Amino acid sequence: MEVLLYHSAPSPVRLRLAEKKTSSQSLLPSAGEKTQVLFSLSSSSSSSVYSRKHYLVNNTYQQDVAGSLNSIRSHRVSPIRAFNESFSGTVLGGEQSLEDVSDSADSVPKVQIPGLPDESKGESSAPISSCYWEWKPKLNVHYAKAGSQNVNSPPLLFLPGFGVGSFHYEKQLKDLGRDYRVWALDFLGQGKSLPVEDPAPLLKEASPSEQKDKAWGFGEKAEPWAEKLVYSVDLWKDQVQYFIEQVIGEPVYVVGNSLGGYVATYFAASNPELVKGVTLLNATPFWGFLPNSSKSPLLAKMFPWAGTFPLPPNVTKFMDIVWQKMSDPETIAELLRQVYADHTTDVNKVFSKIVEVTEHPAAAAAFASIMCAPTGQFSFNESLSRCRESNVPVCLMYGKEDPWVKPIWGQQVKKQLPDAPYYEISPAGHCPHDEVPEVVNYLLRGWIKSLESNSSVTLPLLNDAEAQAKKYDLTKDVEFVREGSEKLVRVRFFGSQFSLWKLLKSQIKVRLQKVGMNPR
Repeated sequence: MEVLLYHSAPSPVRLRLAEKKTSSQSLLPSAGEKTQVLFSLSSSSSSSVYSRKHYLVNNTYQQDVAGSLNSIRSHRVSPIRAFNESFSGTVLGGEQSLEDVSDSADSVPKVQIPGLPDESKGESSAPISSCYWEWKPKLNVHYAKAGSQNVNSPPLLFLPGFGVGSFHYEKQLKDLGRDYRVWALDFLGQGKSLPVEDPAPLLKEASPSEQKDKAWGFGEKAEPWAEKLVYSVDLWKDQVQYFIEQVIGEPVYVVGNSLGGYVATYFAASNPELVKGVTLLNATPFWGFLPNSSKSPLLAKMFPWAGTFPLPPNVTKFMDIVWQKMSDPETIAELLRQVYADHTTDVNKVFSKIVEVTEHPAAAAAFASIMCAPTGQFSFNESLSRCRESNVPVCLMYGKEDPWVKPIWGQQVKKQLPDAPYYEISPAGHCPHDEVPEVVNYLLRGWIKSLESNSSVTLPLLNDAEAQAKKYDLTKDVEFVREGSEKLVRVRFFGSQFSLWKLLKSQIKVRLQKVGMNPR
């Protein structure tokens, strides 16, 4: 096993910023916008069929801050309004105010928590190391780590969502790395864990210019090391297993967002001895479309191609169209706009990193393999059941305003795992760890302390009396300071006697009261 350290990963892409105006009508800024930022990408293969020379990003997230990255405007996206006056964020669609979450603000107790380390005030954050681990030939796994000096602290491993990588956990690495040993992984086929060579190159008869212009993975024959390569949840599950065994070397707390939550649950169900606990951040409850050959061998035979290399010609043509749309910076910006409830969140770095990954010559074929890969051997619900049978501790932290994994999905998980603490955070969307890292980091610290103390330390946001009654639910307003401004987030805790039916009844009752009816 070899671990290589880099300050930054090798990349053929250079990113530079320059101010520029555009005549494209669909990208014109509104009257209130201050800045237009042009990101220009150039690569060593400038004539690549997937290369995009430049694109404009309008300042619609933070109109008063020059040079910030913001979502590209689109008539298909509903307008945004202020969430409420006491919170500086906004919510997509803006249909529900903070006061609508439960009772009036006066009846909700407030809790103050620490903010992220403020380096401008001399507060130190944990340094982050960017590393590579060669798991298999030609397959180098990228990961980031922090807090290596905390040798007696519990280890934490963060698994990313689809389309992002370890960079999405920078706020956890810098903050939690002060107290714990923290790792964040890039799944193979995503982030910086893309192959260093073409898995299915063109035939040698092809001219050098054709080979240069062609994206990787679209040749006629797979290289020996890539003959069985499929970017599937089974591959990622095995990747996590070997990473823990060979790099970390001991059981860990696994934290996963979206796809990462699915993989974390699947991995814990398959390897409970390597897991100290699992935290799900808006975990997607399903992944993959084609049948798994181990689980449904007869059905799998009906699909002779399931994400392997090389890609069949018909798949190549279809995926070329899909990839051109999905990798377009305007699409990426629009997706970020959808999944972030608080549009004051700075997504500059996240946006740039995602776009940079799409410029890698292996990215298009990796995307095709992921989309056509089979399901795992266990469904999400089966993995949850196995975790429960193996007594794997699970904690749930879900952003309430997630347009994709809506609260009902987290509540279903809570119903299946009644002893798992469930924290519903509002306002927060699909990526609560990036929108409200102060809250997520605080809850993670508290939950881990409670487990490490065998529950002698109460769960976060609960006092001793509330801990005795944790079978019920409660709501608290969480206050913290970010960049000199006070922020307010509402967190609802569901205890062990959570009832989805009772929750639905209470929500219906509140809505009826708001329209003037008095339900009994």
